[in-house]
Amino acid sequence: MVKFTYSLPIVAMLVAGAAFATPQTAIAAGGDSLLIHRVQEEKGMNLPSRGMSMAQVERTWGAPQRKLSPRGGDTQKHPQINRWEYSNFIVYFEHEHVIHAVLNTPAGNNTNPTAAN
Repeated sequence: MVKFTYSLPIVAMLVAGAAFATPQTAIAAGGDSLLIHRVQEEKGMNLPSRGMSMAQVERTWGAPQRKLSPRGGDTQKHPQINRWEYSNFIVYFEHEHVIHAVLNTPAGNNTNPTAAN
C-alpha cells in the first residue's frame, strides 16, 4: 500500500503532463514549418554573409534605408550591435562586421524594427 500512495502522485503528474503536451506539439509543428520556409527562402536570396565589413555591405547593396540605433557596447561581454534596415532584409553587425542577415517578412518578429528603438 505504501508504494501505491507514493506512485499515485507521479502517475497523476504524468497524465496531466500528457494532456498539456498535445496542444503544444501542434503549435510547435506549425511554428517549425514557418521557420523551415523562412530559412529556405533566405538561402535562395543574396544576403550579406557573416564576416563582411560595413563598407563591403554598403558597396554591394548600397546605403541602407535606415541605420537603427546601436545596442549594447557597455562591456566586453556585450559588444555594440548595429542594425541596418534594407527594403527586404536587416543586417546585424557586431562592431564593424556582419553577424547575421534576416529577411524582413511578416513571418518574423522584425516587421517594424524601429519600434524597438
